[in-house]
Amino acid sequence: MVPRGFVVPTLDPQTVSELEERARQARGAILTMTTIAGSGHPGGSMSSIETYLVLWSFANVDPSHPSAEDRDRIVVSHGHTSPGVYAALGQAGFFDLDDAIAHFRQAGSPFEGHVERAVPGVEWGTGNLGQGLSAGVGFALASRMTGRGWRTFVAMSDGEQHKGQVGEARRLAAKERLADLTVVVDLNGIQISGRTVDVMPVDVARDFAADGWGVLEVDGHDVAALYEAIAAAVADPERPVAVIAHTVIGKGVSFMEGKAEYHGRALTPEEYERAMAELGLEPMLERHAPARSSKPATAHAAVVADPPRLSVHPSRPEGDLASTDCRSAWGLALSDLARDNPAVPIAVLDCDLASSVKTDGFARQRPESFVQCGVGEHNAATVAGALSISGVLTFWADFGVFGSNEVYNQQRLNDINRTNVRLALTHCGLDVGEDGKTHQCIDYVGAFRNLFGWRVVVPADPLQTYKAVTALADSPGNLVFAMGRSKLPLLARSDGSPFFGDGYEFAYGAVDWVREGADGIVLVMGTPSGAAVEAADRLEREGMRVAVGVVSSPLDLPDELAARLASAPFVLCVEDHHWRTGLWASVVELLARHGLSGRVAPHGVRGYQGSGRAADLYAIAGLDAGGIERRVRELLGA
Repeated sequence: MVPRGFVVPTLDPQTVSELEERARQARGAILTMTTIAGSGHPGGSMSSIETYLVLWSFANVDPSHPSAEDRDRIVVSHGHTSPGVYAALGQAGFFDLDDAIAHFRQAGSPFEGHVERAVPGVEWGTGNLGQGLSAGVGFALASRMTGRGWRTFVAMSDGEQHKGQVGEARRLAAKERLADLTVVVDLNGIQISGRTVDVMPVDVARDFAADGWGVLEVDGHDVAALYEAIAAAVADPERPVAVIAHTVIGKGVSFMEGKAEYHGRALTPEEYERAMAELGLEPMLERHAPARSSKPATAHAAVVADPPRLSVHPSRPEGDLASTDCRSAWGLALSDLARDNPAVPIAVLDCDLASSVKTDGFARQRPESFVQCGVGEHNAATVAGALSISGVLTFWADFGVFGSNEVYNQQRLNDINRTNVRLALTHCGLDVGEDGKTHQCIDYVGAFRNLFGWRVVVPADPLQTYKAVTALADSPGNLVFAMGRSKLPLLARSDGSPFFGDGYEFAYGAVDWVREGADGIVLVMGTPSGAAVEAADRLEREGMRVAVGVVSSPLDLPDELAARLASAPFVLCVEDHHWRTGLWASVVELLARHGLSGRVAPHGVRGYQGSGRAADLYAIAGLDAGGIERRVRELLGA
């Protein structure tokens, strides 16, 4: 029996023979499940099947304990080859292969058209090509930071090598010397539109070598040679290694081989009969198709990996946070968390902006846990996601336009994969100032509103920022801290004391009433909070009392707020954000969900602004104290 871990350099003849027979049987399963479903990707599944069988047969994984902490991680980047993945996992004993065959691509079944973490053995849900290697880099970094020592394997297609994110991931893996990361590329030369050389030529081996990887080339259908190449890659102590597996799409069925048509088309019943005959297998449609009318196999719940818990949630004197900016407060909170929790694995990712997004303090404190990704935001987003479900408390800081707008798809897949990313977005809104239109992230609440598992926190001043970050750092799920750029005074009570000072504890979802009044309500989010309070104080001096509620959790307003808003003379929603998709949208939604209505007026950003001091841009947009005061007077009829 060959031990797991690729610790022996070669396979014995009997094991090779067994794997070859399993590959033949797996091809039959691939064709059967795709034919029953009437859709799927049989061609690439058949070219990748030897890779899948070798990986799941000899990596350190245990089908009876698929979530063991020290298991090797196997990521399939070309998730459309799910039929091959299910065939290999089923044969390995992760689940009953008959369930996958009968219920492939059926509503309610875990065996979806692209691999998802609901299936035991699947580490990362993929489908959008080009992201699997980044996930592999994240898992490999987590192995190092936790000291667990698992290996990471990533199976990839050749067509996805076109994508820029793959290059970002290659370079980071080489820079970090992730010698426990091995890639196997299925180089079948075919993608949906035809030959890869015609669609977009890429010299895959040369690209990996140019970025500092070891490269081995092998016949991907020769299980003995494939095993030897992977074992040699595992034995390399200096660098990550890519095994380029030369394969044939549709391998094993003559009329499918080399044909782009079968990249994404299931066989007809007649073609299926011919194919099974060529494979020397009995047709299985009559055996499995009737089961499709029964209830699909029960979905296995994906393992939800909570972030590690902190032993200390630090605090700071109020004076340290006065007259600074929220991003500096975030940086101080991050450094304090790392200082006070030395035993907790913490990773911070940066994209060449450390001094601006204030991760430089952490970098000095824990250089071994600071991951400089360069100008590679797509890769950083996915690396952060994989790290965050692997026992590492994971933070990524970036400008708002890069961490939300540019990588929306990556954040969407983090949502699907149920990760625990702490995303710090700085320089949000018009407060980005002189950087101008291209850097005005004025839609981050709207973007994350579209995702089901992300929470958004928009603190009002540096003190609340610090308390929000330290309070929520180890909470489960994905979380955004959105901040501006400018220095802000601490919000004060009417007596001048800091509102978020001693005795204040941050509570996600709560509205903080900084001022009270019966003449109307101003709800304000983020940087303009101080201006809203100043406007209310000016009005009060003339006898007009307006309540000011600071909203730091715009996607999760408390239900009890609805009745108060509906009964108010008016509600003005003030935000340095696109007026349609941020706070105002949340307030209108809250009232609608409760069957209530009210006089709710938006007061946000109505168009991109030019370059200039943030204060000047706010004045133009009416988001300074004078602009807010004028809008309230209009609503008051004063």
